[in-house]
Amino acid sequence: MNPDIKKEREGPAFDVEAVTNLLDGGRDVTERRRQLEALVENDPEFLSQPLSFLSQSGRYDHAIKRCARMIQQIKKLGLTDPKDISLYKRAVFCGRPCPLDLHLGMFLPMLLNQATEDQLEHFFLPAWQCQIIGTYAQTEMGHGTFLRGLETTALYDPRTQEFVLNTPTVTAIKWWPGGLGKTANHAVVLAQLYTKGTCQGLNAFIVQLRDLETHAPLPGIIVGDIGPKFGFNDVDNGFLKLENVRIPRTNMLMKFAKVEEDGTYIRPPSDKLAYGTMVFIRALIVSEASYVLAKACTIAIRYSVVRRQSQQTPGAPEPQILDYQTQQHKLLPLLATTYAFHFIGNYVSKMYQNISESVDAGNYSQLNELHATSAGLKAFTTWIVVAGVETCRMACGGHGFSCASGLPELYTNSAPSCTYEGENTVMMLQTARYLMKCVGLVRNGILLEGNVMYLNPAFDNRPRLDPQSVASLVGAFCDRASWMVTHVSQGLQSQLNCGKSQKEAWNNMLVELVRASESHCHYVVVKTFAEELEGVQDSGSRAILSSLCHLYALHGITQHSGDFMQAGVLNGEELEQVSKILRTLLSSLRRQAVPLTDAFDISDVQLSSVLGRHDGNVYNALYAWARTAPLNKSQVHESYDKYMKPLQKSKL
Repeated sequence: MNPDIKKEREGPAFDVEAVTNLLDGGRDVTERRRQLEALVENDPEFLSQPLSFLSQSGRYDHAIKRCARMIQQIKKLGLTDPKDISLYKRAVFCGRPCPLDLHLGMFLPMLLNQATEDQLEHFFLPAWQCQIIGTYAQTEMGHGTFLRGLETTALYDPRTQEFVLNTPTVTAIKWWPGGLGKTANHAVVLAQLYTKGTCQGLNAFIVQLRDLETHAPLPGIIVGDIGPKFGFNDVDNGFLKLENVRIPRTNMLMKFAKVEEDGTYIRPPSDKLAYGTMVFIRALIVSEASYVLAKACTIAIRYSVVRRQSQQTPGAPEPQILDYQTQQHKLLPLLATTYAFHFIGNYVSKMYQNISESVDAGNYSQLNELHATSAGLKAFTTWIVVAGVETCRMACGGHGFSCASGLPELYTNSAPSCTYEGENTVMMLQTARYLMKCVGLVRNGILLEGNVMYLNPAFDNRPRLDPQSVASLVGAFCDRASWMVTHVSQGLQSQLNCGKSQKEAWNNMLVELVRASESHCHYVVVKTFAEELEGVQDSGSRAILSSLCHLYALHGITQHSGDFMQAGVLNGEELEQVSKILRTLLSSLRRQAVPLTDAFDISDVQLSSVLGRHDGNVYNALYAWARTAPLNKSQVHESYDKYMKPLQKSKL
């Protein structure tokens, strides 16, 4: 082991294993996760060459091979618990996207959420056995987040009791669904339903795409891969054109909305039910945000204690770059953010589960809150994660630019999260719309509950900010959110009073509305982090997590100090005190940084990074990685004789 990284692990101020167990949800869960990871990492069928050296076709072939092996092993091992399957899949793909993501993550959940009992028997059971491979075809070439603008049509024909599906324009072609290009043989297709001469809005339909024996596209189905992308090149994101494709009436998902044999349309009890799977995926994205950032922080922090640079004293060793305050300021707040996002991920998952149970019992009252919370936090976390991965890459200097670091692929695979399942700005505006409705309820004398309680009338008797107190900092984020949401609401009203229409007023306040939503989400994250600390039993774990929570909140204040000052929460003198305490926390957490990344318990195989190796032996590994490049298989590349040698011999 590299002596520098070995020294970092000597005598941490907390029990690393205890924090690992806390993050996993218990010692038993940690043991189970490690057991499943070991099964994958010790399976010779899952060994592979560096993916960076493969073509798009090669990467897809590699991914499909792993998918097939994964499904076989899941069956062989008798894994039926969704948590076990999720952990096993993560171990197989090291958190990277795979061609079966939409089959496992959207097609199956969509069936569970919106299929009737007969449909579950007909479609879900074969899909669970992977006899049917499905995807979720929602996004079109011309429309994505704006669902009402989708153009694909499903016209009901009562004579044959069939739906006739079409993509009537080039912009209506389904575009981007993962697994659609080459893998899936079925799809849940979102289309505008027309029956009895009326458009009834978006509904979901199961469409068979390919022959189950030959895998050839069926008549009327034009399907293929959309080509290389910024990332996600293991996945066959595809296009789908439908030309008079007929499906039985029973292929419409009809747990909530229904079309009778004569074409009568029965509306669902709530329009939000149609978007249940999307909300589920948004909650999942929030839950996964901390894992991506954990990998990036682990790589950058471990490398920062191995890398030495810029001799300050003649004859003395070059300092570790993590000893520089600027490096600490880049990485340690991101480390704190990783832990904060872990807890908010748990929070959103529990919220989704609880409200889903209420919906099953016929209670739809909390759907708006779930939709708004999942949308806002999806945007809030993914923006920060993508920027955070890039910060970690740059913190690794030139070597961070190499694919060997693992950071370029981590970036390109996380970047799409800012647009899929809802473009982030639009997501923030959906949260803003909910917040504006909440302000309206308060004006009508209705008291709010949950995370928007801060909008209720209250006495302004909060004491001045105490930067040493986490509870006081939570209050500061609450006051900031309250001021920003109320302020933008007043701005909208002022626009209306000046004669602007509702649409004009909304458009003129979009920037402020997004910022208000961000402040609300930031408050929810800080509040959740602080509340989770109360349930931590181990004193050492609680102490180190309290320091991280403290750092996360203080850093958030320095990053948005103008908001806090406008809200009257902070003055110049207090801001200086905040900055001083933040610098002290950076210094105190510096020696705990490597143990805190070790607590994520990400193996070298899962990390897939030369710079983030657990043993810190970076340079030999980096050299060995480069030597394996296909370009180095021969000492002289064939292009030399074809192009360069004639050029050198010619008379210019």
